[in-house]
Amino acid sequence: MLDLEVVPERSLGNELWEFALGMPLAQAISILQKHCRIIKNVQVLYSEQTPLSHDLILNLTQDGIKLLFDACNQRLKVIEVYDMSKVKLKYCGVHFNSQAIAPTIEQIDQSFGATHPGVYNAAEQLFHLNFRGLSFSFQLDSWSEAPKYEPNFAHGLASLQIPHGATVKRMYIYTGNSLQDTKAPAMPVACFFGNVYAESVDVLRDGAGPLGLRLRLLTAGCGLGVMADAKVRTLESSIYFGDSCQDVLSALGSPHKVFYKSEDKMKIHSPSPHKQVPSKCNDYFFNYFTLGVDILFDATTHLVKKFVLHTNYPGHYNFNIYHRCDFKIPLFIKTGNPVFFCQWDHIQELLGHPMEKPVVLHRSSSANNTNPFGSTFCFGLQRMIFEVMQNNHIASVTLYGSPRPNSQSRGGALSQ
Repeated sequence: MLDLEVVPERSLGNELWEFALGMPLAQAISILQKHCRIIKNVQVLYSEQTPLSHDLILNLTQDGIKLLFDACNQRLKVIEVYDMSKVKLKYCGVHFNSQAIAPTIEQIDQSFGATHPGVYNAAEQLFHLNFRGLSFSFQLDSWSEAPKYEPNFAHGLASLQIPHGATVKRMYIYTGNSLQDTKAPAMPVACFFGNVYAESVDVLRDGAGPLGLRLRLLTAGCGLGVMADAKVRTLESSIYFGDSCQDVLSALGSPHKVFYKSEDKMKIHSPSPHKQVPSKCNDYFFNYFTLGVDILFDATTHLVKKFVLHTNYPGHYNFNIYHRCDFKIPLFIKTGNPVFFCQWDHIQELLGHPMEKPVVLHRSSSANNTNPFGSTFCFGLQRMIFEVMQNNHIASVTLYGSPRPNSQSRGGALSQ
């Protein structure tokens, strides 16, 4: 049984690991993978058809804990303990829930102190006792108790005393004063681990197609001393087609991995594939997993020839390899204003329908394995290839372009 420390409005964890509000989904999964012998039977719950309309949930079934991640930014929004009998909980080092200590209203009052009276929810038959960043839900013993706590009782007061001896059914950790209105906070400094993350990525375009990327980057923990490490710093950098490896390293830092292409499976779709002589050296990618970006370099010139932006939707073969890239692509239409999009139907309304049928992309780890998520479809429009999932959402966007003119400026500015 897990023995965990509760920190209201911040985290749930122990001396080895911690689930912190604002933590990226990939970090939470990394903790679960590292401690898989202790934390078992984890479910990933999401909406297959409308993945942005519902929270993405990691359900620790053996421990009675749910981690709710914001569907858009994929950061931890709410920590829910829905089965108090499967876990030990303590606050400031003192247990308030264990096999020997029942989480009664008296125990909660003793451990956490006074707060506003409990609020009764008639639909759930539950009382909710709220602290800042922490809520407890109490189950009524029987239906006969319910009418005494209806909102129309005692001159319309909706907040009344919780019955003596009532025990906690659920506990929630979140940011702010309201569980219903809470949002995933910014990523805590403790979650950076020296990495660089992308707050936003803007695709730079002209009338002909993509030119490059402008990234707003976040980093922390790179300064000298404890106080210097406590700040999150922002860095704006731009990279273009035709940039060298040195340009990219200066703008983004070292990649997490360098991947050399062994074959080009899309070469057969080129105008004259039979004329392409096998190269003695291979093109290679810089993989920036925390940015959700891949950058392809030409093996001969060592200049940028392609960008790949990943959305990290659940239900995709590459899910959880990359952090979500929050990218925006301006579309130049009759109004002259840039338009941002997320679904394939919307894109076609603005860019037009592709002239050719899509390329069907099958992914698997080996020739004998099947992909449980099915195939995706690749459509080409305006030097961009959109990889579309079967639910009409975009799995990735690949950008092609011409090298930028030498006169075009580039660079970054540091701000705090």
